[in-house]
Amino acid sequence: MIPVFVIIPLACAFVIPLVAKKYEVLAPAVAGVGSFLLLVFSIWSIFLLGGDGHVVYEVGNWQPPVGIPMVVDGLSVLMLLVVNVTGFLSLVYSVPYMKKFTSARYYYTLFALLLAGLNGVVISGDLFNLFIFVEITAIASYALVAFGTERQELEAAFRYAVLGTLASAAILLGIGLAYSHTSTLNLADMAEVLSAEGAGGVVIPFVTVLFVAGFGLKAALVPFHSWLPDAHPAAPAPISAMLSGVVIKTIGVYALVRVLFNVFGMTQATTDVLIWLGIISMAVGVLLAIGQWDFKRLLAYHSISQIGYVVFGIGLGTPLGIAGGLFHLFNHSLFKSLLFLNAGSVEQAAGTRKLDELGGLSEKMPVTSWTSLVASLSIAGVPPLCGFWSKLIIIIAAFQAGHVIGAVVCIGTGIITLASFLKVQRYAFFMRKGEVKDFIKEAPLLMQISMVALAVLCVLVGILFVPFLSEVIQPATDVLLRGTGAFADFNLLGV
Repeated sequence: MIPVFVIIPLACAFVIPLVAKKYEVLAPAVAGVGSFLLLVFSIWSIFLLGGDGHVVYEVGNWQPPVGIPMVVDGLSVLMLLVVNVTGFLSLVYSVPYMKKFTSARYYYTLFALLLAGLNGVVISGDLFNLFIFVEITAIASYALVAFGTERQELEAAFRYAVLGTLASAAILLGIGLAYSHTSTLNLADMAEVLSAEGAGGVVIPFVTVLFVAGFGLKAALVPFHSWLPDAHPAAPAPISAMLSGVVIKTIGVYALVRVLFNVFGMTQATTDVLIWLGIISMAVGVLLAIGQWDFKRLLAYHSISQIGYVVFGIGLGTPLGIAGGLFHLFNHSLFKSLLFLNAGSVEQAAGTRKLDELGGLSEKMPVTSWTSLVASLSIAGVPPLCGFWSKLIIIIAAFQAGHVIGAVVCIGTGIITLASFLKVQRYAFFMRKGEVKDFIKEAPLLMQISMVALAVLCVLVGILFVPFLSEVIQPATDVLLRGTGAFADFNLLGV
């Protein structure tokens, strides 16, 4: 089953240009079917693993560590859900939204490649192939950010590509050094070699620095965040949702913590680095967001802040902290993707995303308005929505770990986030400034369906957070808590 997560989107990317050249309507149909199948397999993987299980696929029947393994474990299941829930709903939203663009078949081809790269990163059991899928994701992202081909889009995509290339160079150099030191690229084999020899001299600490810088830039952690406030607003709305909801987490946070926890092993130094990167990102992101009047740019800065919560929680290294961080990672994919889809609907209907030029949209766009309210309350941590529980868990974990500064920053960031989104709701939706323009109307049906589905998930995950924690978050947490023994437990070495 595991290869289908890469085969399906790659097949879609191959088929779409062929069938859509004559019948362009087939492009979203093929992409939609492929994305729906990925969603079904992602949900099925929860039941297939049965909680604390795992599945290993040996590509070409070559035995590891010589061959390339693909792995689905508890952490992979969580990330597959993040990728494919958001991916499917963003694709549904794209069908009417992308009608204003030409050459839609290229958009859906790139979207399929984006999904292939993201899913490939999640299931890779080999460090170099993880890098290959990171690059597939990155290249598709660069092209999709520039898809509008206006000056703003091209400039943002160029800056994203330049900084992303620097990050990739750091990661590739780190992989080369790790390979020269361990003589293997298999994650389990590398973990076993490093565990047997101890600290690994100066090579592995230096590789860790390269990975933190490279994957930290991909995740847009402060101080590696400068590309994000330009790239996210410039991209089409469904791509903004994917970038913020999925991409920065998968090729940034997931790849980093997978290597640090399950291959190199966490040390006090790396723990401290993650904690302080998280704290600084939380504070800087929210303070930069509060003064923004561009709807999408405001959301972009909040992505930096919210990813800080995730990294801080995981960086604590405690069972509760890791669970809170992973839970917030999933929740953020829901409410932040929804907010970017809301912003896209507003911009398409009103012709602007400047909050001080909007007002009274709740009358003309009730679905967009109320789904935006749900997402705003969720990101601000208002109970009983999903964002409240993950933030509460992280704050409790911080106090338990004796990290009072981090807990206080979490609370303060939440308060400022609430103030920021009260501004959004007031100026965009509920405060009237004269008559609302007659040409403004609610988003098309498929765009509404995607927004409503994400809003419902924000509510359901908040209400049903206990079973969700036990069935999805806890198995993912256990994988990280096993440390360097996780892959060995799954017999990735072929022994």
